Amino acid sequence: MKVIVTGTTGYVGEGVMHACLDDGRVEKVLSVSRHPLGYSHPKLEEYIVPDFMALQPGDPMLQGYDAVYFCAGISSVGISMDDYKVICGDVPVHFAEVVGPKENMIITYVSGMGTSDWNPQKWSRIKTRTEHALMAMGFRGAYGFRVALMYPHERQQFRQEFQTATKKAYAVSKFFGLANTITEVAQAMIALTESPISKKYIGVRDVKKLSSPKK
Repeated sequence: MKVIVTGTTGYVGEGVMHACLDDGRVEKVLSVSRHPLGYSHPKLEEYIVPDFMALQPGDPMLQGYDAVYFCAGISSVGISMDDYKVICGDVPVHFAEVVGPKENMIITYVSGMGTSDWNPQKWSRIKTRTEHALMAMGFRGAYGFRVALMYPHERQQFRQEFQTATKKAYAVSKFFGLANTITEVAQAMIALTESPISKKYIGVRDVKKLSSPKK
């Protein structure tokens, strides 16, 4: 399969990209980001896009793929909700509008644990509306990945920062079934691209199940 990964200069996107490059089911990865990766791989192609909102429908660089793994985003901490809405709502929806053909594509959106129709917090309402918008756009399959803490891929540049800051938190979260590895998240995305399912909101336990080798 051929997949697009966004946010590859950020924590989640970088890890998903590396896991996809490792996976034999993936033939090609198109990294779409605002800045160069400084990394090369035979299966990797880069598309540098300084302003995602300036992309035009039918952009030839974004056509003919099997999936979009939308991993770009930002924390709601220390940012206005207006800016948060643009980054975590307007941008992914616009990006989804310009890729195609949608009926042949899967799209996954990393919304995060806590995203819910019932959560009154503004960040959750923004991400929930984004999930709903993506699911109404005619994709072969659209999924909100409501995941929590993720352990990094071994080749990530952010690996050391994770180990020193949150390694213990990951161990505790994993014990209670509230954590995944980023490789598991990527493998779950790939599994959904191979075989879409009816469930639209993918949580930590769903990732575990989808990423496990089929017997």
